[in-house]
Amino acid sequence: MIKACEKASKVIIRDFGEVENLQVSRKGPRDFVTKTDKRVEEILIEELTKAKKNYSFLSEESGKIENNDKDKVWIIDPIDGTTNFLHGIPHFAISIALKIDNKFKSALIHDPLKNEIFFAEENNGAFFNNHRIRVSNKNNIEDCLFSSDSYGLKSVFPKLNMRNSGCAALDMAYVGSGRLDGYFHNNINLWDIAAGVLIVQEAGGKVNDISKYDEYSINIRAASSNIFSKMMENLVNF
Repeated sequence: MIKACEKASKVIIRDFGEVENLQVSRKGPRDFVTKTDKRVEEILIEELTKAKKNYSFLSEESGKIENNDKDKVWIIDPIDGTTNFLHGIPHFAISIALKIDNKFKSALIHDPLKNEIFFAEENNGAFFNNHRIRVSNKNNIEDCLFSSDSYGLKSVFPKLNMRNSGCAALDMAYVGSGRLDGYFHNNINLWDIAAGVLIVQEAGGKVNDISKYDEYSINIRAASSNIFSKMMENLVNF
């Protein structure tokens, strides 16, 4: 997974350097970014297939790719935070999760510009650039920082201290590493949050049961163990 991300990140870093120039062109960067998205996905699928040739895929660009092992699935978002990328905002990530028999087994979220890798394996903990990470230990919700989309911000304002970063994968990774205390979002796709689910759980946090949702419309709730129930109390009407 790390090797695949490192190879794909070279394309992202190179193309991101072109986005600023494209912002002022008449055509704009949208078509260019779409090609980057697809190229990164191709590299990830190619590299992961080399390692596990019979595993299946669920990816944002290509959808479902079923191979011989249908119960072993790589879940990929080649660029989570595409809108940020599109506008030259350096906050986006590659996200990969491995799901076997409906359980997340390993996960990786890679921020190529900051060279930050968040990684987790089932029952083996969560890590940031090879250092073990844990969720925050705050107990007072007024001291906490949460993230969501714009609809989530409007729904809970001014109940919680909020941010909207535009990258669900990094928001989840930040909950796992204690940079954020909680994250919530309605009607989000599985590939946006799959890797983050395992990272938060392995870092000692809590995530709601997403198995009851359609993989294209998930209501995700993730937070540190200390704050989870308090966050949920504020989301009763969300």
